[in-house]
Amino acid sequence: MRILVTGGAGFIASHVVDACLAEGHDVAVLDNLSRGNAENLNPGADFHQADLCDPDGLRAVFERARPDVVSHHAAHVDVRRAVEDPAYDARQNILGTVSLLELCREFSVGKIVFISSGGAVYGEPESLPVKEDHPLRPLSPYGLSKGVGERYVELYRRLHGLDYTILRYPNVYGPRQDPGGEAGVVAIFSDLIREGRRPTIFGDGSKTRDYLFVGDVVRANLIVTGEPGRGGVFNLGWGKEITDQEVFEGVRDALGSNVEPIYGERRPGEVDRICLDASRAGAELGWRPEV
Repeated sequence: MRILVTGGAGFIASHVVDACLAEGHDVAVLDNLSRGNAENLNPGADFHQADLCDPDGLRAVFERARPDVVSHHAAHVDVRRAVEDPAYDARQNILGTVSLLELCREFSVGKIVFISSGGAVYGEPESLPVKEDHPLRPLSPYGLSKGVGERYVELYRRLHGLDYTILRYPNVYGPRQDPGGEAGVVAIFSDLIREGRRPTIFGDGSKTRDYLFVGDVVRANLIVTGEPGRGGVFNLGWGKEITDQEVFEGVRDALGSNVEPIYGERRPGEVDRICLDASRAGAELGWRPEV
């Protein structure tokens, strides 16, 4: 099978690329390297440095790759910048996704796996752990743009028969996570503490997230990439709330440090509590977190 992975030089998607290659698939990677790292690129994949918002460059990728399946990980994920510059976020996450879907239609792609955000599309949930049928009430332009992307994917199935699966990720951690970004608190805390610096916790440390190891995420991707999509939407996660303070203390203790955090102002657009009910993925995909 020919698979095109957008954002394939990034933290999570590069692991997906590795796994797809190990399964014997032909893999092409599309990444503009604005946040992706060339060191993450698997030499077994056909790499295309291109941007979703560049129509000519994107078309050239499809003409060469001729994918059967598109795994769409590429996105703008910086919540703070999205709040400050929502137009940029919308161009990358909404218009870029529409351009991709149009080429999927034109080149008769069989399926798209769309990566969404379980931590951002729901907003503040009415109950925890949150299920897929919870109303989408995002608090940030980023969460809104991912939700709109989901609606476009669903529309292209109704209009053009494009098969899909939507995966809503929790907070993912593991090797290759960028300690220099806005997301990826495990990597950020680890890097700062190793340097003897004090990490900043935004708020009082009680904000919660659901943490999932990247290897578990990859297993879910392999399952949905290799089978028909059913038009399904699936949360991934443990369904457990972990506070920022717990993450900080866990990383600090593992590194044998006694550093204390700095507590900063809460950032606009971030939800206070979230964890995801992944029982649908267990029942329909046979996927459960293991690490």
